[in-house]
Amino acid sequence: MKSIVTVEDPILRAIAAPVPHEAITSNQTRETIRDMQKALAAERFGVAIAAPQIGVSVRIFIVSGKVYASHEKSEYTSEAYPDRIFINPEVLKSSRKQRVGNEGCLSVPFKYGPRVMRSEQITLRYYDENGEQHEHGASGFLAQIYQHEIDHLNGILYIDHAQEVIDVDENMNPLE
Repeated sequence: MKSIVTVEDPILRAIAAPVPHEAITSNQTRETIRDMQKALAAERFGVAIAAPQIGVSVRIFIVSGKVYASHEKSEYTSEAYPDRIFINPEVLKSSRKQRVGNEGCLSVPFKYGPRVMRSEQITLRYYDENGEQHEHGASGFLAQIYQHEIDHLNGILYIDHAQEVIDVDENMNPLE
């Protein structure tokens, strides 16, 4: 299993390369997605992960199915709420209205930003792992996750937005 790279790794500051459309369903892309899913599943408080966080500089991020179950106030099962794969995501719209939220990051361990400003709503266009194009809108926490992960693909970390960064205990979920 690939390890999650941390803030010191220069790959986190690079702009990730787009995945060519013909490579979306390739074995290499599928392997990257599997590695990302394994790394995310191994993290106690992880809700999403971007490919650069496992050292692969391509424009892919994954949001855990647990987030969608929680968003719908439903019980989580992997069958009902599979992880969602976003390949070559583009922001189509983001609201002017902003919201302040807490953010943490698997690549910035034991720290969180208690006041990170993000757009309240966002609409994305992206490809799934089968090469099918989608548009998806989100608000609140889900919109925050999408923006956080797209920042990863653009070499930006939440600590670049945070008004302050606070140390946390390793057993504390900073987003609760």
